[in-house]
Amino acid sequence: MPHEPQPQPADELDAEAVRTWSSLALAALGRAREDIDAINVYPVADADTGTNLYLTAESADRALAEAFDSAADAAGTPAPTSLSEAVRAWAHGALVGARGNSGTILAQLLRGVADVLGAEHEGRRTGPGGLLAHALTRAAEEAYAAVAHPVEGTMLTVAGAAARAGEAASAAAGTAADVARAAYDGARAALADTPGQLAALGRAGVVDAGGCGLVAVLGALWQTLSGHEPAAGPLAGAGRTTPPAPRPADPCEQDGDGPAYEVIYLLEASETAVAELRATLDGLGDSLVVVGGDGLWNVHVHVDDPGAAVEAGVVAGRPYRIRITHFGDERRRGRAERAQRAVVAVVPGEGLAGLCAEAGATTVLVRPGEVPATAELLDAVRRAHAREVVLLPGGAELRAAAAAAAEQARAEGVRMAVIPTRSAVQGLAALAVHDPDGSFDEDVVAMTAAAGATRYGELAVAERQSFTSAGICQAGDVLGLIDGDVAVIGAGLAETAEAVLDRMLGSGGELVTLVLGPEVPDAVAERLEAYVQCGHLAVDTVTYRGGRYSAPLLIGVE
Repeated sequence: MPHEPQPQPADELDAEAVRTWSSLALAALGRAREDIDAINVYPVADADTGTNLYLTAESADRALAEAFDSAADAAGTPAPTSLSEAVRAWAHGALVGARGNSGTILAQLLRGVADVLGAEHEGRRTGPGGLLAHALTRAAEEAYAAVAHPVEGTMLTVAGAAARAGEAASAAAGTAADVARAAYDGARAALADTPGQLAALGRAGVVDAGGCGLVAVLGALWQTLSGHEPAAGPLAGAGRTTPPAPRPADPCEQDGDGPAYEVIYLLEASETAVAELRATLDGLGDSLVVVGGDGLWNVHVHVDDPGAAVEAGVVAGRPYRIRITHFGDERRRGRAERAQRAVVAVVPGEGLAGLCAEAGATTVLVRPGEVPATAELLDAVRRAHAREVVLLPGGAELRAAAAAAAEQARAEGVRMAVIPTRSAVQGLAALAVHDPDGSFDEDVVAMTAAAGATRYGELAVAERQSFTSAGICQAGDVLGLIDGDVAVIGAGLAETAEAVLDRMLGSGGELVTLVLGPEVPDAVAERLEAYVQCGHLAVDTVTYRGGRYSAPLLIGVE
């Protein structure tokens, strides 16, 4: 059952107050989400800061609710949850669910709060609001430390101003509610000043979007402790309730287009390895934010080479939940409106993810044997930030999750279509005919037809002796699958692939697509291209690298 926030005046934060703060913050970000998206011009004008903050807060709130649920007794009566357990669960939920630059910083802010409020033997500082003031200060310090190159006029500036105001209220013997109110007012004043600190904001005539979200979170804190709802109205010094949507950027005023991709992943690694990772990623791109600790980190960076960013994570530890988003022309357009149509593609390889991203798709990268959850697919649909979304699941095993994600997206007002692609090569065929400017129905029909007209094959290595539709295979045999069934059992990759191509081209074809795994040499591709050309003169061949996590070889015949 959803938690019903009932703010009551309190001298200090306890577990129940943290739960209320979380619920009120999520509700406030939900109300402000579209307005915050509309003023998002820095660091990328991709109109998703409000959405990213909301999704991060949603993940944090879910984790906190689960902590309370796990503490309930067998009869379902809520059992006491300590303040330490509550704030640590809240911060962990934000860390694993952080989205975008702003969401990643929010996760680190909550971690800073948890580091102070979650300490079992944290000494009480002078004044009843001292502990909260200390928590806000630690939050700002850790957020600044997490950003490779902090910029003033951003969410960090607002966090720092809130912390200083809170410390001043604490020094004056203020209560926790007094500290929260001072932090909220300080944040509002700092937010109103951001257009004068950051040129991109001043040109667009807006305040910082991330800072606007943080003001909503701090308003929820004050409401939790005082019982008073923050008054609706214009931001301090802004003179209007909602700043106007940014005007199109003047290319002459830009410092440069910047990197083309946003890469985000969770990473299991040591602090030493993460320090080296920071240096590597800092040399690859910008907007670098690495948050977390205790072996688990959330990595966010903007780069031109997403594969290199992920590879750096592999060197450092174990990256997962990898998300790669292509900015496209959004940075140059400075758009704040939703795109009319977008494509979300599930792909099994970094190279394929980059390929689909270059075609304008939002990607979900999966590893062998991994099936993304409905929530992950829904997150990708939300990240696409479009009124109409076409989902390419890329595997029959994803059908149920894709359908559930589409149903939820429709409930949120997105027009959805799921094309039943069963392989990444069918997704590539669908993307090749995608027409974002045509009618939705015609585009879906054309993409579905292209995917359906593409036979798909895959080569894999048998892990053990087993019975297949082509006979008994031994461990180490190369299996050639066509449309999901084992059709050929061979000893080598190249010769097995040739046998698979013979069968797939037996009924005709115009284009062969080869997607090579990371350990397959270029010589194999050259041999297969020559083989197709020799036996089928009218058939063209294109070859791509699937990258890490992709199968040894994928084959598509259109």
